[in-house]
Amino acid sequence: MIIENETDLAGMREVSDAVALTLRDMRAYACPGMSTMDLDNYGGGLLKKFGAKSAPYLTYKFPGHTCISINNEVCHGIPSDKRIIQEGDVLNIDVSAELAGFWSDNGGSFIVGQDIHGKAHLIDTSREILKKTIAMIRGGVKINEVGGLIESEAKKNGYKVIKNLGGHGIGRALHERPDAILNYRDRLDQRRFRKNTVVAIETFIATDSSLAIELSDDFTLVGDKGGFSVQHEHTIVVTDGFPIILTEQNGIWE
Repeated sequence: MIIENETDLAGMREVSDAVALTLRDMRAYACPGMSTMDLDNYGGGLLKKFGAKSAPYLTYKFPGHTCISINNEVCHGIPSDKRIIQEGDVLNIDVSAELAGFWSDNGGSFIVGQDIHGKAHLIDTSREILKKTIAMIRGGVKINEVGGLIESEAKKNGYKVIKNLGGHGIGRALHERPDAILNYRDRLDQRRFRKNTVVAIETFIATDSSLAIELSDDFTLVGDKGGFSVQHEHTIVVTDGFPIILTEQNGIWE
């Protein structure tokens, strides 16, 4: 989506507030002993209060309001009353929604309770990479330079990136052009960010895996070589300077 006027920007701010505040409150609500379905139902109630509708359900008939992934799951985890959150789990919540014809997307990984698996550094690395990535984006910057930064920062910290997932354009639908804003430098990709474009920027940082593979449920993605995986995501508007971070209220950098 290209922001063409104040009405467009206002619409994107409204839906972005809905997903950002839903993510923030779901992160605060999550605790050991809770099922991922309980957490998802809580998030679904929050979205409803905003008048927003689940984007993965609208787009893919995803069986849940939000995607909730644990430990080795890279993304798109299906909420279930049989999945009980444990102390120390690395939990990822991805909230995307539609409101009044506008769409926004955000996500974040965090540790539930005590860091018994020692994954705080992995999460902090992903968050800082997203911060550095967004800071470099402006109109005219090559999309593959973003991927190069994400990959180099991950390697510097001893981690890998998931190469077959990435960010995407958004605004009038969940996934728009530019698609495939990857987490590594694709030297064949000569596209550049365009001013006033709305994009969802995502980091996919992992301990062992480089590819995500789909499970038999047709949604959940896990790492091809196991290990832990984390994700952080903001929806932004590209400008000539520092981007407008529409989902900043989610608190994933706090």
